[in-house]
Amino acid sequence: MDYSLIIKKAWKEFNPFKIIQKIEDISAMVSTNHVFRVTFDDEDIVIAKLSYFGKYEHFKEDHRIIHTLANNLLYPFDNVLAKSLLKNNRVYTYRYKKAKTDAWVVFYNPVRVQERLPRRLDESQIRKLGEQMGRFHKACSSAKSVLPKSSKTLRTDVNILLKQLSRKTQRQFDEPQKEVLRSHCEKFLVNRLKCKADAFESIPVFIDWNIGNFSVTPNLKLFSRWDYDWFRISTRMMDFYFLSRVVSDVGDRTVFSYVVTTLMEDRFLIFLEEYHSVNPLTANEVRFMKEVYRFFILNYVIKDGKYFFSEQYAQKLQNEAFDIYLPSVDSDFDARKILDHLKLK
Repeated sequence: MDYSLIIKKAWKEFNPFKIIQKIEDISAMVSTNHVFRVTFDDEDIVIAKLSYFGKYEHFKEDHRIIHTLANNLLYPFDNVLAKSLLKNNRVYTYRYKKAKTDAWVVFYNPVRVQERLPRRLDESQIRKLGEQMGRFHKACSSAKSVLPKSSKTLRTDVNILLKQLSRKTQRQFDEPQKEVLRSHCEKFLVNRLKCKADAFESIPVFIDWNIGNFSVTPNLKLFSRWDYDWFRISTRMMDFYFLSRVVSDVGDRTVFSYVVTTLMEDRFLIFLEEYHSVNPLTANEVRFMKEVYRFFILNYVIKDGKYFFSEQYAQKLQNEAFDIYLPSVDSDFDARKILDHLKLK
């Protein structure tokens, strides 16, 4: 796929009078989505995101929601998100469709960056991050009533996976593996009802909070956030697994795995303590943490892993899903430990 050609066509349709001088790929290289820095002949810069996974309608929907959120978050989070470029007062998205190629582009103004968190946080940094995330979720909750509607839900994604597993053309997994996946899908759907997840508030969540995706001020206030690949409108609990990885004892790693045990670390309890003090959690939300982790493995590693990750990572993570992640969901997560720490019943 000629990415530069697609971006040039997308820009020409947006503004044919501003001439592109250079297109640089600045992607993280672990994902199949691509991000480019576009420099013009007058030295102005925009960021282009190109994607070809899923549905164009979902891509367009997500970026319209993110842009509306970016414009409606109040101080101190009013400049945290990148602003998309508009045409005719709507977020401009471009669809390139030719032969077997179907790709989509959106343009952003570059987001400002301050400091990155260290690979391993100390206790004061964990506490500050917990407080900041509690406040950020409150800000997202306040803005939710003005956002466009979203069509994706956790239940529909799990049902899509179940449908895929029932197809005779599905040869990615053998029969024993399919049985394991069906079992975990059913557990998720049953436990979702037990936790009364339909009653949870739905807010904008970005899910992938690894430390390469956001920056903070020198006094550790959330300053900016980029990489919106896994954005969705859902329960705030969707954000907590990645946050547990940020504060984990091991810290940020170049070679990563998705083990459940970071949710059980004392360091994550410290994070939750601070979060809970500014944005209280309910007992059912805490219990649902296990199901959010199960959903993450089923949806982002199993169902869509080959689209979200480069081939090498996708295969590694899917193998680990069967050997480590899924077997550990029900054995290694204990909601009681968190409930007792937060004094919830």
